[in-house]
Amino acid sequence: MSKTKYSEKAQDKVGKVMHEFKEGKLKSSSGKKVTSRKQAVAIGISEAREKGLKTPAKKKSK
Repeated sequence: MSKTKYSEKAQDKVGKVMHEFKEGKLKSSSGKKVTSRKQAVAIGISEAREKGLKTPAKKKSK
């Protein structure tokens, strides 16, 4: 079973977002402070996708 692959630059982007989260500077689109680690990772992946970096496709609901 293979793990999902992210490009090096996408991993760097998520890392930078996580650093902001740990410092308490990360804000969601509504402007409120992000308190969930999962939400911080989701924001990082989303920003990487916007830049066109290699990330796995979003899961589609049935």
